[in-house]
Amino acid sequence: MDQALYGIPIVGLVFEFIGYLIAIAPIIAPIVLKASVPIGFAALCGVMCERSGVVNIGIEGTMLVAAFVGWTAGVYLVPVLGSDPLPLFGATPTLLVALLLAVLSGVVVSFVHAWLSISVKADQIISGTIINIAAFGITGYLISLLSISSPEGAGQFAKITPPKELTSLPFVGWIFTTLLNQGPITISLLFCAFFLQLYLFRSRWGLRTRAVGEHPKAAETVGIDVIRLRYRNVLIGGAFAGMGGAFLSMELSNSFQAGGTAGRGFIALAAMIVGRWTPLGAFGAALLFSLFLTLGQTITFVPPSGDLGELVKALPAQVFTALPYVVTIVVLAGLIGRSTPPAADGKPYEREATA
Repeated sequence: MDQALYGIPIVGLVFEFIGYLIAIAPIIAPIVLKASVPIGFAALCGVMCERSGVVNIGIEGTMLVAAFVGWTAGVYLVPVLGSDPLPLFGATPTLLVALLLAVLSGVVVSFVHAWLSISVKADQIISGTIINIAAFGITGYLISLLSISSPEGAGQFAKITPPKELTSLPFVGWIFTTLLNQGPITISLLFCAFFLQLYLFRSRWGLRTRAVGEHPKAAETVGIDVIRLRYRNVLIGGAFAGMGGAFLSMELSNSFQAGGTAGRGFIALAAMIVGRWTPLGAFGAALLFSLFLTLGQTITFVPPSGDLGELVKALPAQVFTALPYVVTIVVLAGLIGRSTPPAADGKPYEREATA
């Protein structure tokens, strides 16, 4: 049956590709989950902002600043706080403080965007663009100065080792390996996506947030402080973006590279739209995009067989580098007109008393 399906022109390659993904799922699942972390946190940031009525395309820059601050703080704090690891995740006092500073830097950048978008009522797209340009320029310049002395970072968070009783279970053992054999920031993404989904749709705060994003004037008539709620949620979103940036320089690696976010903030906006502005939907879309982000490496280490394997060998490596961005464009093009954002998204709010 499989061979008959695989023999169909073009369609057969699609079935063969799906079969290939199913076969290697236990191998690539931990890699895909890890690759989804910065995209997932950035997508949660986007959900927080846009559910409140604020468009934030400055997530890329926010993550970049957080990645830079986290790594740089580690460089300068190691002599002060030391590098003796704690029992869990290989964390050191330096790493914990640096992580906190990275998250705070994300909040500070988001505060700038909130002030420009909510108080000044500047164009939100322009505000986010300014943040991205400034973040790329400033962090690129500062890292070029810092790298002259070739400093060593504070290390990185380690993965935990799950019990063999779980990972050796038939059929589902690889799922426990995927979810548990990760660092603390990766694991925290799973909890953040779940609890944000729960609070956004099952709590008073979530109801108010959705009301402010859909009809702020009506929300204010029932006593909701629209300005305050928007500020609060944009700052919470900044904390999520800060976690995503910190992951890049403190868990994925122990280094910072200029422009190291590599467009993940923009892919996260696409994940948010594909996930229909829901936390779990955005996280699921982040996993999808991360699959294609890691596909080039996967095919190199575990090449497919048959006609699909011959086709893959004939493709240049640059195709796989561009694949996640191409998939992003194709998916978004297919959702145009079908995915509706919150009604007040991107619209500055004027209080009734000052209108």
